[in-house]
Order: sequence, then structure tokens, then C-alpha cells
Amino acid sequence: MADAASRLTTLAGNLLGAPPPVRIRAWDGSEAGAPDAPVLVVRHRRALRRLLWKPGELGLVRGWVAGEIDVEGDLYEALDRLAGLIWDRPPPEDGEARSSAAGRAQALLDPRLRAAARDLLELSGPRAWLPLAPPAEEVRRRRGPLHTRFRDRQAISHHYDVGNDFYELVLGPSMVYSCAYWADGGSLEDAQRDKLDLICRKLALDEGDRLLDVGCGWGSMAIHAAREYGARVTGITLSREQAAYARKRIAEEGLTDRVEIRVQDYRDVKDGPYDAISSIGMAEHVGSARYREYADVLYGLLRPGGRLLNHQIARRPEKDETAYRVDDFIDAYVFPDGELAPVGATLSILEEAGFEARDVESIREHYARTLRAWVANLESAWKDAVRRTSPGRARIWRLYMAASAVSFERNRIGVNQILAVKTPEGGASGLPLRAREWTESPPR
Repeated sequence: MADAASRLTTLAGNLLGAPPPVRIRAWDGSEAGAPDAPVLVVRHRRALRRLLWKPGELGLVRGWVAGEIDVEGDLYEALDRLAGLIWDRPPPEDGEARSSAAGRAQALLDPRLRAAARDLLELSGPRAWLPLAPPAEEVRRRRGPLHTRFRDRQAISHHYDVGNDFYELVLGPSMVYSCAYWADGGSLEDAQRDKLDLICRKLALDEGDRLLDVGCGWGSMAIHAAREYGARVTGITLSREQAAYARKRIAEEGLTDRVEIRVQDYRDVKDGPYDAISSIGMAEHVGSARYREYADVLYGLLRPGGRLLNHQIARRPEKDETAYRVDDFIDAYVFPDGELAPVGATLSILEEAGFEARDVESIREHYARTLRAWVANLESAWKDAVRRTSPGRARIWRLYMAASAVSFERNRIGVNQILAVKTPEGGASGLPLRAREWTESPPR
């Protein structure tokens, strides 16, 4: 097994069809590959066994979560280099789908790939044919239809009920888990406050208005709307840990007469009408099969003239939308059952439900900066973060947030705020003639 790194470099080149853009260090201490590049460290041959049994992204991620694979150097640079070679590669020139039976058969006949498979088997060691159990943090196989109330509760609990003290380390004092709205020179806390204030202004909140905050998280939007605008807020979440934390914050702010937090599914809210609804980073959990129902429910909960602010991550459209599939890493370790849709599809469904879409603001670059700030928080408190959750969970979060930052920077995904109105009969929307009047008001 001498010079395992050189063999791994050759193996990676054969599989990818190009030299790996990072340097590789193997478990025997050998190094090979691109000079002056981030180093992909393969600490144990078990990582190769995982790839043998689960080729592709999920096998690599299992090795990462288990601590068998790591990166030395700039993680963002490593991910950016790998993104250009793996995730952003053009389709095969012959147009044959990679996952088709014909495509797989062609791969088996390719002598280069057959040689790579033999090398992977040999490098994996004598136990190569024994599968390894996935890391404990991986979501167990789910059964039954997507986005039932029970399954949604399980998915939300997996992501959010990992300890409020862990989220405090990552998110900082604002405890806002969505894209901030940055100004030059501002802190993360300033940017999150400005984002909440921007939403309140887009919703034209006023003293006594009823606001429904769907997916209220740890209560930051509810507190800001009640304290700064005098709104009466109902916040709903499926996470019991979030709800308990939010209620404690609200009591400490002296806002219990203005803010109510419920553990409740959006489909079960029956106490409309509301003057405004905010949905900030929640709709990604709804799913394409349920999105029209989500839009219908929110439309029905608003009074005529009421406004919806839908803040949601979007993906780029596929040439063939039937070919879209959820990212294996995200589904297995981060957001089980989460789905992203193109912003155009979201707008269409909101309009089909009866909403009039009045404004769309893309804040993609803001999310890349937000994620980098969260990663910095996590890295600066790494030992404490591991203690509060688990080494695997902390590694998941570091990878997912850093990779997401790169995805936003490369325009693979975006995030948009959609302002929509339940326009009354007669067509008087109640919005100012200057559609973006809120941008002229300074943050409070």
C-alpha cells in the first residue's frame, strides 16, 4: 500500500475524467496531486469502503461525517474547486443520461473506469466487501407519503431539535436562521435586525395589526414586529424546543400580551383573518406536492388587502424538470424531505391561489455572506459546539453551510422575498404607487 496518495490521485482522475483539483494526503502520510491547493485528507481506508458501497456524494459525506475525510486549508476554495469539476460539469456530449441503463452499461465497458473500480476495491482493504453502517446522524429511511403532518414533524425535529444552545453558538445573539440583509461594515446582528425590519416595512405593519409568523423559529421576527411596530403576533412552529425558547424570550421582553407562540402545523391554523403573514425560510419544507395547499391556506387566512411576505430559497430551473432530484447530502443529513423550486414556479402557484404578486427581491449574495458568518461562529467555538451536540453533527453543519455559501456565490441557488397581496374585489391593492417605498425608510 506504499504511496496510497498517488494511487488515490490516479483513481480520482480516472473517475472524474480530469486530474483532481485538490491535493490528496492518504492515511499512510503520502501526498500527491495539485501543488499549492487545499488538501483533501483521507484519514482511513474506511472512507473508500463507504464510496465502494455508496458511490458519489453520499459516500463522500458519510466519510466526512465520520471524520475519515477532512480538508486542510481553505474549505471554501476546496469546495469551489470541486464544484467546478463535479456539480457543475456539463452533461455527456452524446446526451446519454448518466443514470440511464445505457449510460451505466457504457461505464462498465470503459476500461479506464473498470481499472478505477479495481483500484478502489484494492485500496479499500481486505474488508471491502463488508458494508459500514452510516453515521448515527444520518436520517433513517422514511416510509409513507411525503409531507403528512406526522412526517413533517419528524423532519423538522431532526433539523431543529438538536439543542438551542448549539444554535446560539452558530447564529449568534439574533437567533435568526435565515438570510440576513447586509450593509457595508455591519455585523451579523445588525444585518439580521435590518432584515426583520425590512420585512415589517414591506408588510406595512402598524399598531394593533395581526401578524401570523409561519415557521417562527426562536421568536425573533415575532419579537421585532411586536416591540418595534406594535403588532399582535401569532408564531407557529413544529419544533417544541424552538417554541420553549421563543416563549422564554418573549416573557423576558415583556411581550406576552402581544405575542403567542404555538406548536402548530400551518394547515391547522383556523383563527384568521390576519392583516399580514410572514413566512421566512419555512416554505422550503412544504414540498412541491403540497405547495398549492400552502398557498391556499395562507390566502384564506388573510383579510382582503392583507399581505404575504414569502422569503424562500430557490434553485435554478432544470431543462427537464422531471429529472430534478433532491440533493442526497441535504436529504440525509440536513433537511429531510426539503425541496427547492424555481422562483417562477413559486410565483405561479401563489398567483393561482389568488395572490397578486407585487414585488420580488433577490438577495442571493446576502445569503452567501450570512452563511460565511455562521461558519465563522461555528469554527471559533468548535470545541464547545462539539460538546453541545456531537462531532458528526458539528461536521455536518460546517460542510453544509460552507457548501451552501459556495452554491449561492456560484448562482446555483438563490433566495427571494416575494411580496404578495390578497387584493380585494375592485382591485385596490392598498400599496403605494412607488412600489418600493419601504426601501426609502431607514431601518429602525
